[in-house]
Amino acid sequence: MGAGLIRGDMQGIEKMNREQPESAADQRRLISVIMPCYNAAPFVAEAVNCVLGQSYGNAELIVVDDGSTDGSREILREWGQKYPDRMQVFSQDRRGPFPARNLGLRHAKGEFVAFLDADDYWAPNCLEKLHAELVAQGADLAYCGWQNVGEGGPGSEPFIPPEYEKEDAAKSFLKSCPWPIHAALTRRSVIDVVSGFSLRRFSAMDYDLWLRILGHTRALVRVPEVLAFYRWHGQGQISSRKWQQVMDAMEARRNFVKQHADLVAHLSRSELTELTQGQLRKEAYRAYWRRDLHNAQKLFRAALMSGAWRFADLRYLIPALLPGAVFRKLVQIADRSRS
Repeated sequence: MGAGLIRGDMQGIEKMNREQPESAADQRRLISVIMPCYNAAPFVAEAVNCVLGQSYGNAELIVVDDGSTDGSREILREWGQKYPDRMQVFSQDRRGPFPARNLGLRHAKGEFVAFLDADDYWAPNCLEKLHAELVAQGADLAYCGWQNVGEGGPGSEPFIPPEYEKEDAAKSFLKSCPWPIHAALTRRSVIDVVSGFSLRRFSAMDYDLWLRILGHTRALVRVPEVLAFYRWHGQGQISSRKWQQVMDAMEARRNFVKQHADLVAHLSRSELTELTQGQLRKEAYRAYWRRDLHNAQKLFRAALMSGAWRFADLRYLIPALLPGAVFRKLVQIADRSRS
């Protein structure tokens, strides 16, 4: 049997499962929460308590410690001993959060899956509201609003995303990552169909996952409330390798376009170029005006090589080809002349 027939059968089975009426006893089926942890001792107890204290009571927590050295392991061990029936703790040695999430998925038993980092948190009724809307609408994925909180980063107003399911979802997803990793609840069957997190684009694997899920299903539903909170705490969250994240995101976009030509057939070639390679130029300028010159230079160079630039961009693209020290000096001279 061909792979296409197998995929079609799986999609048909999932559609039938979604359309089956769910009894009251089915409303509390298990949710697995996957939590990677690396040196999150100041926050991990709050994150664990946030999961175990959810108003949706039938949730298991699977934590994968990624080689913490700050006491996180000891904190997790204590919580695991206190709640052995609801919490499992595994370890790996500095492989990163996305391999940790895949490891957690291998041990997850729930019909639904959510992800929460060890330094973030949810509203107490987050899982209950996401699950209720997902079941009520027969959806594959429910998503919600979020907010950045804490010191050391760009604070934000509460943000409610648009109803992607009622607009051009493919175009919207190509513009930017639709929601953070912890602002969604997904059926486990959907995660399995797309084979979890791909490790090919290491710094944009959450975005890559949402794109691949959109390629599989458009059965999405929004909960228009802020239920997820992303904590800024001044511990290196803004990386000197931001350029790599942008490049990885671009590759995720290009792969989506290649794999799902039917979903982007209504977009012109120029629109698709702007939504893929064009993001390099946009992010380069964003970094440049923040004077994040290391990332700006990398991205200007990548934008030049991609061909997705305009004549007016050359005044920034050409200097970016110079050695880093020379590029930074030219920007300093330009700043002094303007002031």
